[in-house]
Amino acid sequence: MLTRELAEQEEHRRLAPRAAFSDASRGRLRSLTPDRFRTDFQRDRDRIIHCKAFRRLSHKTQVFLAPEGDHYRTRLTHTLEVSQIARSIARALRLNEDLTEAIALGHDLGHTPFGHTGEDALTECFEEIRGSYPNVPDAFHHNLQSLRVVEVLEYEGKGLNLTWEVRDGIRCHTGPERASTLEGQIVAIADRIAYVNHDIDDAIRGGVITESDLPDGPTAVLGHSHGQRITTMVNDMVSSSLDSDEIRMSDEVWDALTGLRTWLFENVYNSSRAKAEEPKAHGVVKALFMHYLKNPADLPPEFAPRDERELVQRVVDYVAGMTDRFAIRRYEQIFVPSQWRV
Repeated sequence: MLTRELAEQEEHRRLAPRAAFSDASRGRLRSLTPDRFRTDFQRDRDRIIHCKAFRRLSHKTQVFLAPEGDHYRTRLTHTLEVSQIARSIARALRLNEDLTEAIALGHDLGHTPFGHTGEDALTECFEEIRGSYPNVPDAFHHNLQSLRVVEVLEYEGKGLNLTWEVRDGIRCHTGPERASTLEGQIVAIADRIAYVNHDIDDAIRGGVITESDLPDGPTAVLGHSHGQRITTMVNDMVSSSLDSDEIRMSDEVWDALTGLRTWLFENVYNSSRAKAEEPKAHGVVKALFMHYLKNPADLPPEFAPRDERELVQRVVDYVAGMTDRFAIRRYEQIFVPSQWRV
């Protein structure tokens, strides 16, 4: 029988000294009786998988709004691909795979409906209401909302009570601050590896681009197929990080990845095909936010603010947590006249 204590001992035999060990965690916000079989990081991974916000990712946009095909990525499949890439790197570097997986599975829990279009809509709402609510943030940041999901919103307002290392990795998976653990740093780069490659795959599937359209410089370094490019990036990340005190890529591969990402912005993310439905989605999110801000009594009881100071945050919590289809249904119920039933 493999108990938690034996699993923790096994980590010390198997992992590199620079790994994050589960028995050395900085702990949780609230004390929790240790599990009989699972380490703390394994327990965090399971808590994320079983939470409602994780299930909602299956109905949230990755890049293309409302695609008709069955094989386009959603926010959930993106999350799973990040997890697979990050775990492969962590295993090769003898770092903590369980911690890496937990961070990867939780990193996008706070994403809005309709992908980054939803983020932009909420940021625009903040700008419009700042005169009346001067304490609103400068912008909506999905990594901070992911942290709020696991610290506050899940488990009926009690949060998932995850370890400090998982919460740090979720918060720092994007933005200027690097995660404190190497496992968190892996997820930050694996996120970029995943979306650059699967967004190319989806754009080719959607007829937006062809493989031959990709820029010669980056593909000469990374490869000329989906699998080649991921393999190049993962292998380079492992070899470049072996003797480093941080997780990194070689300058050549990092520059090629960055060049490919820049090309995607110019030719896919900002293309007319990708943006065709964007104004509608933007309008749905913005209209819902403004409606609930003006009519807080329409919020579900679990999102009702205790006072005026909580109002904006509670509206953000409700709207950001919606799936694409739930947001559309709510918009129709509020703003579209019902058919007469005679």
